[in-house]
Amino acid sequence: MSATELLAPIAPVAREHAASHDESATFPSEAMSAIRAHGLLGLLVPVEYGGLGADLATFVGVAAGLAAHCLSTAQIWAMHCFQVDAIARHGTPELRDALLPRVAAGEVYISSVTSERGRKADLFSAGTPLHADGDRLLIERSAPVVTGGEHADGYLITMRAAPDAAESEVSLVYADRGDLQTEITSDWHSLGVRGTASVGMTLKGSVPRYHVVGAPGRFAEVARESMVPLSHLGWSACWLGTARGALAEVVRAQARGARSDLEYARIGRVRVSLELVSAYLTRMREEVERARADGASLSGSQVRLQLNTLKIAASELTFQAVNDLIQIAGLRTGYLRNSPIPLERHFRDLRSASLNHANDALLVGVGVLSMLDRSVTLI
Repeated sequence: MSATELLAPIAPVAREHAASHDESATFPSEAMSAIRAHGLLGLLVPVEYGGLGADLATFVGVAAGLAAHCLSTAQIWAMHCFQVDAIARHGTPELRDALLPRVAAGEVYISSVTSERGRKADLFSAGTPLHADGDRLLIERSAPVVTGGEHADGYLITMRAAPDAAESEVSLVYADRGDLQTEITSDWHSLGVRGTASVGMTLKGSVPRYHVVGAPGRFAEVARESMVPLSHLGWSACWLGTARGALAEVVRAQARGARSDLEYARIGRVRVSLELVSAYLTRMREEVERARADGASLSGSQVRLQLNTLKIAASELTFQAVNDLIQIAGLRTGYLRNSPIPLERHFRDLRSASLNHANDALLVGVGVLSMLDRSVTLI
């Protein structure tokens, strides 16, 4: 099925409830129920486990289409897909057999636990260690931000591989909610993407050893081959979808009446920005698909530079596009919270894009990798 067909029963639900969940900063339960019911939790689950086995083009298309109606819902779903891809590609056979059919059936929404209280945001290091207890691993973890954490059925958690391991030796571990005691430690009162319900949590429990995803202490390999590429593609698609939906609504609203050259130029500038993001997203999605089909690594410096560039460009250009659309639409249509076009919400939502896996840190990485590419090989 195409992304449009998959979204048909879900998009109207997401759109109907987007404003109320933004207002109350609550989880978009109606849209997530529709996603569960129509099999979209299993979009990236291989067919042999009962999933849809969709390709990355469909993943990107669904993320963008859903975000046109509710960015919070789209990001929740896309981040779940990052976790599913990691398990499908790097999980043990026992974990895949036990978990993936449940995901495909809509029973398990997976949230990510990678932030760590009191530490700088660094995906590739962890302070809290796993402890072995016979054939089980003990988890005791505190995280300041867990997207959808209160509503998740399972968690992928980064932890130091062992008490005597270096902080760079990070393991990725899956835990069912039933294996854990969880406590909400902080709520979510954000400027935008308020429906993601990204609360602080503590998690305590134990899991079988086969719940480690990838080799113990080798989370960096899983991240670079699966979670990072999927996150940059998925987030960029979400941000593009929100901005594209906003442009479509403004164009329809502005179609009536006389237009000035200045207005045409402003609309043209927005369109150029979104075309550039779309083209780069498509190019990087094809690059990731090609590498996977060939069994090639995605951890090389060139592809890392390009994926970081995609995230930076998408986050900045889509936010600027919505900012420009507010100027075009004017005070009453563009700025008011009760406007029929929710540009004010889109503006607040997309302001988070450059902060989510912060652009400043990514730009440092792009600069370092650029110094290694003396011939300046462009995409």
